[in-house]
Amino acid sequence: MRRTCANADDAGEYDGAPFEPIGEFALVTSPYRAENVGSFLRPPALLQARLAHANGQLTLDQLHTAEDRAILEVFEGQRRVGMPIFTDGELRRGSWLTDMADAVEGFVQDKVTLEWKGPGGGPEGSTAQVVGGKLRKVRKMTAHELPLLKQSAPGPFKITLPAPSNFMVASYKRGITDRFYPSYDDLLRELVEFTRDEIRWLVSEGVTYIQFDAPYYSHYLDPAQRKKMQSLGLNPDEQFAKSIAADNAALADAPRSKVRRAAHICRGNSRSRWYTEGGYDAIAERLFGSLEVDTFLLEYDSERAGTFEPLRLVSRGKTVVLGLLTTKQPQLESQDNLLRRIDEATRYVPLEDLAISTQCGFASVAAGNLLSIDDQWRKLALVVNTARKVWG
Repeated sequence: MRRTCANADDAGEYDGAPFEPIGEFALVTSPYRAENVGSFLRPPALLQARLAHANGQLTLDQLHTAEDRAILEVFEGQRRVGMPIFTDGELRRGSWLTDMADAVEGFVQDKVTLEWKGPGGGPEGSTAQVVGGKLRKVRKMTAHELPLLKQSAPGPFKITLPAPSNFMVASYKRGITDRFYPSYDDLLRELVEFTRDEIRWLVSEGVTYIQFDAPYYSHYLDPAQRKKMQSLGLNPDEQFAKSIAADNAALADAPRSKVRRAAHICRGNSRSRWYTEGGYDAIAERLFGSLEVDTFLLEYDSERAGTFEPLRLVSRGKTVVLGLLTTKQPQLESQDNLLRRIDEATRYVPLEDLAISTQCGFASVAAGNLLSIDDQWRKLALVVNTARKVWG
């Protein structure tokens, strides 16, 4: 593995001074060697503005002004640490997947319960709402996010979208949803069309990087979740195959010549908790062989993720972004250990097909994970500096 510096003692230290960016901004067809999955911690002022708006003390325009201010700060933070690809931190969202219910009528204030593990774990409702009526898309999901990204992002940016298959787990509740959509397949077909319409519009707007977030894929690799599906009369492998097919259909109008298509798979990320466990082995052949994306952003920050061995099934030329740094804890990883982990991954994937990132976003839900904003930037500085040492 090629490294540009042997001394990693100061890796990741961030004191607010600017970092040099990693070369010129890459073309659509080139991998970004350092990435952030998407979400950033909301500053206290933005959380207060959201609360004030919910209580009728702040107008929608005033809330948008507060969001704009926070997003510009997030752009500047990414620029300072040298990130080559930008996000708006998902700061306008309640969580990573709430744009769907915000843009589509037919969701109701009900929840599917997940069993969270980790700090303060236990049963809790998903941030997604339940489908409780016939769905109708009333606006674009990301129309309120794209203008500032196009206008003010310091470089190339990505748009993150929840994969339509997520909502089979997070929003299909028997006794409510099946009154309008008798089967999972009936609902999935409609969600695919909503997402495909969104992607078609994003492509027309010149977006060159679209990332599907698909953490609910991890239900198909977790032995406990597979058993739960079987108790409901569902075949996990068949359901996963349908999920892949549906997500591929939603991506059909994003041509590879114009758009980098990515998928992020993790095991849950809410207030530093998770809800599934297990290696990629059970889904690797179908995931890496059938999902029609160019980039896989994969959680690899703990033993819950298993080994790198399933990566042998990734087609050459596709990029594997190793999520080696946790966003769940503030402690900064050892760069020497990160370099060793990348070396280990090259047993299964060529170095030129690898990149590095955090394992997930810093705030998949608005409340954020249990670390500070300074911790967040130190983590990303370490991502960037490690990428420099490996890829130059």
